[in-house]
Amino acid sequence: MQKRLRQWIFTSLAVAFLAIALAPAVPALAEDGKQEFGGMEPGKWVLGMRAGFAPLTQELTAGTSTDVGSLVNFQAMYSLNRWLLLGLMVEWERHAVDIERTSGSLGHQDTVSVLPTIELRPGNFGQLSPYVNMSFGVNSNGFGENSNNSISPSTTFAWRLGWGADYMLTKQFALNTEMAYKRNDGHATIDGLRNDDWNASSFGFLFGVKLYF
Repeated sequence: MQKRLRQWIFTSLAVAFLAIALAPAVPALAEDGKQEFGGMEPGKWVLGMRAGFAPLTQELTAGTSTDVGSLVNFQAMYSLNRWLLLGLMVEWERHAVDIERTSGSLGHQDTVSVLPTIELRPGNFGQLSPYVNMSFGVNSNGFGENSNNSISPSTTFAWRLGWGADYMLTKQFALNTEMAYKRNDGHATIDGLRNDDWNASSFGFLFGVKLYF
C-alpha cells in the first residue's frame, strides 16, 4: 500500500509540474467571449484560515498506534498573474501516541510546519475555483511525554502537495476545502538512543474560509 501511495504522490507531482510548465502556452480566449486560462486577478492577496484532521500515512514507529490528529493551517498568498500565486503556509498538527501492546499512552507529538508555497489556479467553474499547490519547508517536531521516557523527535524537511477549491460567496469571501499529503520523515532520540524509524508523514483534510483583497 505504501508503494502505491508513493507512486500516486509522484504521479500527482509530475502532473502539477507539467501544468505549471505548459500554462504560459495556453492561449487567451477572452476576446472570443470565453474565459482565458487562470482563475485569479493579478495583484490579489489571499488569506486562508482552516482547521481539520490528519491521519498518519503509516505507523509513527514500530509498536505504536497513533490517533487521527488535529490540524490548523494559516495561509497568505499573492497572485503574480491569473494562474500563479506565491506565499507562505504555517501549519500545526498534534497526534496522540499509544503503546500498541499495552494501550498505554506515550504522550503526543506536535508539529509546526513553515511552508513557502506555490499555487496554480487553472480557471473558475461558476463560483468554484479549484487549485493545486506545492510547498517545501521545515517541520519542527516536539513531544509531550506521558511516561518516564524522554522522547525528542528531529526537525525534518517538509514537502507538501495539496489540492482543493474555493467556493466564492462574494468577491472577497470564500469557503474552502483542501486535502494534502505532507512528508515528515526523520528520527527521534529516546532515552539517549537514536531511533531512525520515526515517520509522522500525514494526509491533511482542511475546511475553512479565505479572504481576497
